[in-house]
Amino acid sequence: MNDTVAQGLTVHLPFGTPEEFLLRYGAHLTRGGIYLRAKSLKPPGTPVVLDLRLEQGERVLFASAVVSWVTGAHGEGVPGMGFKFVTLDEPSRRFLEAAAEVMAHAQATEPPVPPRVGPVDSNADALSPVSSPSQTQPRLPSEDSGQLSVHGDVTEVKAPPFEPAVEPPRTGPIIGIDLGTSNARAAIVEESGAPSVLRREAQAVIPSVVALSARGRFLVGTAARGQLVTNPRWAVTGFKRLIGKAPTSPEAVETVRRQAFELVASDAGGCAVRLADRTYRIEELYALVLREVKALAEDRLKAPVNRAVISVPAWYTEAQREAVREAGTLAGLHVERLSTDPSAAALAWSHRHQHPQRVLVYDLGGGTFEASVLELKDGVYEVLSSAGDTFLGGSDFDAAIATWALSEFERLNSTSLTDRVAIQRVHEAAERAKVTLSERPEARLVVSLVTVVNQRPLDLDLTLTRSLLDKLTRPLVDRTMEMCQELLRARGLRADQIDAVIAVGGQSRAGLIDERLTVLFGKKPVTTGTPEDTVALGAALVGDSMLKQEAAAAVELLPLSIGVALPGGRFQSVIAKGATLPARKTFVLSTTKDNQSSFQLLVFQGESSRASENTYLGTFKVDQLPAAARGGVTIELSFEMDRECLLTITAREAVSNRDVSAHYATRDTPSLVKSRLKELESMTPAPLTSPSNGVLGWVRKLWGT
Repeated sequence: MNDTVAQGLTVHLPFGTPEEFLLRYGAHLTRGGIYLRAKSLKPPGTPVVLDLRLEQGERVLFASAVVSWVTGAHGEGVPGMGFKFVTLDEPSRRFLEAAAEVMAHAQATEPPVPPRVGPVDSNADALSPVSSPSQTQPRLPSEDSGQLSVHGDVTEVKAPPFEPAVEPPRTGPIIGIDLGTSNARAAIVEESGAPSVLRREAQAVIPSVVALSARGRFLVGTAARGQLVTNPRWAVTGFKRLIGKAPTSPEAVETVRRQAFELVASDAGGCAVRLADRTYRIEELYALVLREVKALAEDRLKAPVNRAVISVPAWYTEAQREAVREAGTLAGLHVERLSTDPSAAALAWSHRHQHPQRVLVYDLGGGTFEASVLELKDGVYEVLSSAGDTFLGGSDFDAAIATWALSEFERLNSTSLTDRVAIQRVHEAAERAKVTLSERPEARLVVSLVTVVNQRPLDLDLTLTRSLLDKLTRPLVDRTMEMCQELLRARGLRADQIDAVIAVGGQSRAGLIDERLTVLFGKKPVTTGTPEDTVALGAALVGDSMLKQEAAAAVELLPLSIGVALPGGRFQSVIAKGATLPARKTFVLSTTKDNQSSFQLLVFQGESSRASENTYLGTFKVDQLPAAARGGVTIELSFEMDRECLLTITAREAVSNRDVSAHYATRDTPSLVKSRLKELESMTPAPLTSPSNGVLGWVRKLWGT
């Protein structure tokens, strides 16, 4: 053990989170050391024990170190010290490793020399040692003495409990929740009958971000956003694109290309994320966000909240909707109903405009775009047509601006930015400039000290005009306008037959979008409150109508066909895309073998003619059929989609009119599904026959397979 006496140095940092510390002060930190400004300097060679803490007292870094050099010792430059780390506690080591992954300069093994601090002095005689015998001075552990022992630090990640300890009572208010790609928010209908967004102080939204900090602590919402910059491998956002999807789906593949977290398959074949040494299903991560929304609502209402209406995109599959329901259950919420985003937006609008009308909902949020045509009759909205784009939203507008800014920086400075933190800072500045341009003709896009080249600090300082913004984002806006025109053509409508265009989502505020919608429809788009709040307000109105036991507020359409896999691997639709919900199809079938006791169907959703290219929903099995000769047992098979696009399949013996043992399993393993599909694909395809007298010929071919 080294007997050199080390001086204790506690530093209180003006930052709220470790992520903010890295974002604001990361240029002064490396894997090997840190530079700290100081009024009182210690001579180079002085051993210290550094204890860096955040504003609220949380420790962010604990290490033994040695003063490597000083600045400002002779009145030249800024007074400060460069500390070289000797030993670190385990959380601090992980924290520095995470910093080194996202900041190229942080991989250095020496403390950094920031620009504009003056000359470096490493002479041990430059200053007289400062010490006080009366102080309690911790001893400096030697380099081979192992890790520092720090009580109370998190060194092991603990998975948050997801199952509610007690089933909550199905009583009290029903809140409406908009589970957005970027943010989640909740609303309630007040006693006056008007819906309003729930706020806790100035906070109205919960960022849809879940992260694990470098020190092993789970972060949700606002606290997790900084991790997207400082520790992106342990930060997850964009759930709306992944929930209910397989890791091999195009949406998942594209999300992984844009994000840094590790996407894996869950046991049931859905998407899951690996954080540290644990794996979490997307439903579990979304449950954490919903818990934060629930806590915000309870804080605002001063009462328990355990019931909710959650909005989902109209193009969500049955599997995705079921996954959202599961996330709500894990969060301790009774999901009373799933409402589609366009229907919720239309309801919020019709709350103040009760006369019959046909509207188009233009919903451009942070990550997705959706357009729908709805018609209001007798107080009920009917969805006529919907379309959406999974990868078109405000983040794509930010990316277009950031790409231009990075290109301009490279042109002006003959160097490119590769540091992940620097690039993320540019993206954040791009978003701020975009927001500013919604009210002003131009905005400065400034990122100070974005990088250092040859010990020369460089800033990014550009002017973004509204006309330039329009030029950069016009291709994105054009895609949304083309989709709106396709919706009109699908229903044989002209633009002048739309009574109102309802703008929903934060990105719909863009001036170019307002101009293009006005030209296309001959009228300016309208909003209910702010575009970001519209869907949550509508979901709250749905919940209020349920409490008052009023009639259903909207008639939905089936977004994608529901069907089964056929021999040869083909897909046959049972309930076609665009069917008005609720929908029900019933077929009468008879056995094709003597003493046949069971059969099974693989159920899918999609529009591809190949079953394997559609979304697997589950396997429907019928067992314990009575023994009889071929054709002696007749079964009535029903596919039923409710108003929320959730599927129920039932089987009934037609002769005795009794229910038979049936099971619809949605959790078959991917390998089992592939095996069954392979069996079907190896079979010789039978010719399809049209339904006749309630008997579906193509389903007969499945019996006994």
